Amino acid sequence: MQNRKVKVIDLKKIDYKVAWDYQEEVFKASVDRKIENRKNPDKEQKPTENYLLFCEHPHVFTLGKSGSINNLLLSEEELHEKSAQFYRINRGGDITYHGPGQVVVYPILDLENFFTDIHKYLRLLEEAVILTMADYGLDAGRIDGLTGVWLGHGVGASNPRKICAMGVKSSRWVTMHGIALNVNTDLNYFNHIVPCGIDDKAVTSMQVELQKDVSFTAVQATLLQHIASVFDMQLITDES
Repeated sequence: MQNRKVKVIDLKKIDYKVAWDYQEEVFKASVDRKIENRKNPDKEQKPTENYLLFCEHPHVFTLGKSGSINNLLLSEEELHEKSAQFYRINRGGDITYHGPGQVVVYPILDLENFFTDIHKYLRLLEEAVILTMADYGLDAGRIDGLTGVWLGHGVGASNPRKICAMGVKSSRWVTMHGIALNVNTDLNYFNHIVPCGIDDKAVTSMQVELQKDVSFTAVQATLLQHIASVFDMQLITDES
């Protein structure tokens, strides 16, 4: 039985570890329910729940399980000086930065409620961001072989710039971690890492590209609607 209802929770500005622990709790509950359903096929099957967690983090660098610590260019003392934290985490991908002015989305979805294709899942997350950027007059797209969303992405483009990073984990088709979209982000913090382990491409933000501050809440709301559309979700919010 497919459940396309998705609970939307805005965690607002939240410490990275607190949000990670919450993700793990929700993720485990979904995986445990799937295991219980499969152990007891003759009992009434309880549908798994889906979540979209939106938030914004204080300065933090996170390193995926396939990443290299050499891509963090700060010592422990320098991290402290910049009021930044660092975590090794259990998503795919290399190193990235989260901080104020960046819309972070953690979809905790049972993909068996939608489709069982991780590649399609990643492409649809990218598509939601691309559509959001189009609403702001920005021509965003993909670069072959690289995950995330880019400006200056065309063949032969001389200045590709990453505006949205992605990193996910999945188990038994349940996902966690997600995407980070630079809205009014302080890009100077990206100078302290080799973003996603890619040292020959730049990072950008909506603020830089549009040359003005952008409403964080408006971008978040627009992105939510595009995610819901591309995944054919039924959103459940506090207002529902």
